[in-house]
Amino acid sequence: MDHTFASAFILLLLVLDPFGSLPIFISVLRNVAPERRRWVAMREVALAFGVLLLFMLTGEAFLRLMHLSERSLEVAGGVILLMISIRMIFASGESIYAADAEREPFIFPLAVPLMAGPSAMATVLLLASRQPDLLMEWIGALTGAMVVSGVVLLSADRIRRFLGDSVVSALEKLMGLVLTAISVEMILAGLKRYFLGDL
Repeated sequence: MDHTFASAFILLLLVLDPFGSLPIFISVLRNVAPERRRWVAMREVALAFGVLLLFMLTGEAFLRLMHLSERSLEVAGGVILLMISIRMIFASGESIYAADAEREPFIFPLAVPLMAGPSAMATVLLLASRQPDLLMEWIGALTGAMVVSGVVLLSADRIRRFLGDSVVSALEKLMGLVLTAISVEMILAGLKRYFLGDL
């Protein structure tokens, strides 16, 4: 399943799921001093970007080191995305990203795994290994998706007040539905390449 800049940007935005992260983001930053929240948010977004960029740049070498094929990564990434998308659709509102309320969050849980989680890591790894000649486009798509996610998360309180919890929840479920179709397509593409080769 080959991607363009636009499709990679949309895929990464769906995987990062900034609207679905709003309740967790607000909850984790609730005990941070108001004057520190913007700085903490920008720092965590930058850290998540750094982690994902590292995975993207070292993806091909990582595959060679672990003796993994692109086909297995494509199927595995599709399965992970499918699990994430199903959780997005049937979310019960409970957070798995618990943090110590007495400490300012650093890397965990906002940067990793909320933004740079397993699904995002697998996605950037797959993009870079599947079409390495378009690496600069993937870096651009990742940068754009992280900027949009950062803006959404920085505006978390205003967005929730403006749209309401029900609309934010509906947006997350819609993103989950689209991501389900993308993940199934990734699995089918990986299986096709495994059994039939690159046609």
